[in-house]
Amino acid sequence: PGFLEVSLAPQVGVKAADDAVLFKTYTKALAQRMGRLVTFMARWSNDADGQSGHVHISLQDMAGRPVFRDDNAPDGMSDTMRHFLGGMQKLMPELLIMLGPNVNSFKRFVPDIFSPIAATWGYENRTCALRVIRGAAKSQRIECRTPGADANPYLALACLLGAGLYGIEQAIEPTAPMRGNVYAQEVPQGQRFPESFRAGIERFRASAAARDLFGARFVETYAATRDFQEREFRAKVTDMELRRFFELA
Repeated sequence: PGFLEVSLAPQVGVKAADDAVLFKTYTKALAQRMGRLVTFMARWSNDADGQSGHVHISLQDMAGRPVFRDDNAPDGMSDTMRHFLGGMQKLMPELLIMLGPNVNSFKRFVPDIFSPIAATWGYENRTCALRVIRGAAKSQRIECRTPGADANPYLALACLLGAGLYGIEQAIEPTAPMRGNVYAQEVPQGQRFPESFRAGIERFRASAAARDLFGARFVETYAATRDFQEREFRAKVTDMELRRFFELA
């Protein structure tokens, strides 16, 4: 109750992020005119699932031809798609704060609320971070289910495109696809997401790939802004702490 899924039409490049920002801004304004409030928090209730900002992504060549489909490959995935997927999978844990930019974002990365907890992938598997959708050349794509509804669309697209292109340049192979419920399976340590916002910040700051893709100035500046937020919230006393410790301590 209270949730709504909206699918935005595919766009080329930065236009997709423009549309996402315009939609969020317009929706908030419309709700205010009706005396209501719309939130794009990643996790606004302990009793509800998280709110996501899934990104579907594919590539074309300079002539506008889709490059993710290869009918001669056993699984229909071209080398380009496989390496793009491999780059996204490899770098996602260290670039995670570009997809989950707030303290609240990490309260969505928990099992069994339709949110990924590790950089896993699978065919049509909605418990994975990366869902490969096979079909005709023009529709074959990768859905990244990691970003929350609170993600900055421009940073999310930069993160995913950067990681994917890094995978193509390095010819990175993805792991074997996950089958079944990922939450009920053991995931290799290297694929697991950082366990806290603080750990995510430090992982990002130490990422050589992040500095290579986005520049040291951006990495240091963005990490510093997340540092400030993390310290601010870490110092706050919550209602739950009062209920748990006010009398008990």
